[in-house]
Amino acid sequence: MKKKINLLCILSVILIASSCGLYKDKEYKDISYYQDIDRSGASSQKITNYSPLRIQPGDILGINVNSINQEAASVFNTSINRVNGNNLDNSATNPVYGYKVDGNGDIQIPLVGVMGVAGFTTDEVAKRLTTDLLPYLKNPIVNVRILNFKISVLGDVAKPDVYNIQNEHVNVNEALSMAGDLTITAKRTNVLLIREQNGKRQFYTIDLTKKDIFDSPYYYLHNNDILYIDPDKTKYDAVSRHYKSSTLTISALSVVAIVLSAALSAFLVYHH
Repeated sequence: MKKKINLLCILSVILIASSCGLYKDKEYKDISYYQDIDRSGASSQKITNYSPLRIQPGDILGINVNSINQEAASVFNTSINRVNGNNLDNSATNPVYGYKVDGNGDIQIPLVGVMGVAGFTTDEVAKRLTTDLLPYLKNPIVNVRILNFKISVLGDVAKPDVYNIQNEHVNVNEALSMAGDLTITAKRTNVLLIREQNGKRQFYTIDLTKKDIFDSPYYYLHNNDILYIDPDKTKYDAVSRHYKSSTLTISALSVVAIVLSAALSAFLVYHH
């Protein structure tokens, strides 16, 4: 009986030991961002890699026109299909009717007709449309934005999801922040960016431990960009150890059941 109890104690120690040290190999260099930035004092860096988004086929443009004669201007505006209470919902997640850019890079606008917009920024389209509307409206004010601007973040992050972007200025850091940041087991050195542009799919690896990312042409995200974050070996080891621990737990419980059964049998025999 004493030998069985000793065996049970040994199994318990093994279980505790197997749950320890999952992250013992994780070091500062594995989890810290931008390690080569000088943090001894204030510093600055000129931004040279940002350029406004260019409209592409498949984008849906929201156009809002204001004028002295607002009734005449309203014919150009995108309509809102859903109302929250008494307030119009013009968020990016709302199914709105906009101007979809066709395969040729064009949109169809009332009175103006066909307008080529692919390759232009929303500000450039707004200026062109303002000029084109002068024969029909007095002092038109035009605003244009991309309604279906979204990015996807998946892999080893806290909240993988597809995120709708309200403006046209979002970078890698902001995207990862929206996704709840990388987990401690995520690889910082090879975040994969997948981008479709000009009929081609591009793949680019981002190293978040280096400050070079701030100068990268891929630091600012485009519509439909995908960020994928690999888990490192630590997560695999953790899952593997969890599986092994579960198996060992079941085995230990079986041993306990056997010991208790033997003890109960001995107790019954003794009292007879």
